[in-house]
Amino acid sequence: MSGKNRNRYPLNWDTIALEVKSKSDWKCTRCGMQCLRPTDKKEGLSRRERSIKTLVVHHWNYTPEDNRVENLAALCSSCHMLFHTRRRGNISPGQLSLW
Repeated sequence: MSGKNRNRYPLNWDTIALEVKSKSDWKCTRCGMQCLRPTDKKEGLSRRERSIKTLVVHHWNYTPEDNRVENLAALCSSCHMLFHTRRRGNISPGQLSLW
């Protein structure tokens, strides 16, 4: 996340995001793909495989300041991109970069 966008998130965003991901058992709530947990071994996975299996937290209303539980969803990186590309103009350069 770029520094420009970081200020739209609360200081405890990492904790909030970890909680959302944990509650989903590290699975995408859209497609059900099992994603990588922080404790999973990543050796042997290509950069592409790690990217695909990265779980992120999506704001349904596209407002990073709104961190109500019902506004947050754990999505794999592919599903997350789907939601943002359908809502063109919402992504700033680098906002959804995976690395």
